[in-house]
Amino acid sequence: MANSIKAELKKPSELSSAERQAWTAFTDADPSLASPYFRLEFAECCEEARSDTRVLVVRENGQIAGFLPLQMGKVGYARPLAGPLSDVHGVISEPGRDVDLKAWLKAGSVPLFEFHSALGLQSCWGGHSAVQDGSWIIDISNGFDAFEQSRAELEPKAFRNIRSRRRKLEEADGGFEFRMDDDRPEAFATMIEWKSQQYQRTGVFDVFSVGWTADLLKALLRKRTDRFRGICSTLNVGGEIAAVHVGMGSESRSHYWFPAYDPAFNKLSPGLLLLLEKVRVAASEGRNSVELGPGDYDFKRNLSSSQIPLAQGCILTASAPATLRAAARSLADAFEKAPLGNVGRLPRRALRKADKLASYYAW
Repeated sequence: MANSIKAELKKPSELSSAERQAWTAFTDADPSLASPYFRLEFAECCEEARSDTRVLVVRENGQIAGFLPLQMGKVGYARPLAGPLSDVHGVISEPGRDVDLKAWLKAGSVPLFEFHSALGLQSCWGGHSAVQDGSWIIDISNGFDAFEQSRAELEPKAFRNIRSRRRKLEEADGGFEFRMDDDRPEAFATMIEWKSQQYQRTGVFDVFSVGWTADLLKALLRKRTDRFRGICSTLNVGGEIAAVHVGMGSESRSHYWFPAYDPAFNKLSPGLLLLLEKVRVAASEGRNSVELGPGDYDFKRNLSSSQIPLAQGCILTASAPATLRAAARSLADAFEKAPLGNVGRLPRRALRKADKLASYYAW
């Protein structure tokens, strides 16, 4: 007998007690959902920052089957929770469930869902993905010392350089101080300032030029439960902030997200040393991993022991030509009205780039 599928879109704050309990039970039962991205608290923070935050709540044969958190943009299709800031996203359901994601989305009247870092371990993405990537994982399940020893054996040159930088840090004038939980307003403000400067130097879109991104991080830093917290950490040298990081963690995994550092301290590699201090604390607090997200960087390869596969693609549930025409038309209209210079004057020739921007502007 075919499953009877019913789905509805709800704000996280509208979830019933039974739905909230099911969410927690699903994440507790599945180690692949260890990331803080999959905690209900993260969805609640997204709702604080963006009014289009929704959860697709799915029932099969009357029973809660799972959830898909997402952003319902203004151009007619959905994107993952937190849009382009999401390093990993996926279905929240019991382990081993056979999920027909297209049927779920269709039942919820979602015409198109575009994803870029879906959890590749979940088979439901396989038939819809076109590109594969990976999110780097630091294994600290046996403690920090075991992690450091195993990686130093595999990457001796990298760890010799790390030890050299550490000695220079210890010899720095005025000494140094690591603050795991730095709630000074200037610490968060410094991260935003330095990160925006980095985006400008490298010609990358400044994610903090739109209001909801900083609002999301502020909401994360206010959220503290036994399963989730946002955290701002700093490495201070001679009384000055040399490096700062804003990220989040679940009860079992920390996620490395927004690092920034002062180029004046470049010879000390303050960003890398700050990361290692965070790894050390995460291990001492009983977490078993630190996730670094995707990206082909030397420090990620040197520190990580594995990668989680990520999938990219899109799922259409309505007529493909009609859905794509409507989305393109709405996107073009939005950009023609927006103060975005040449991109706004040449929307249809720039839709590929514009779509990336649209995900930041919540269109």
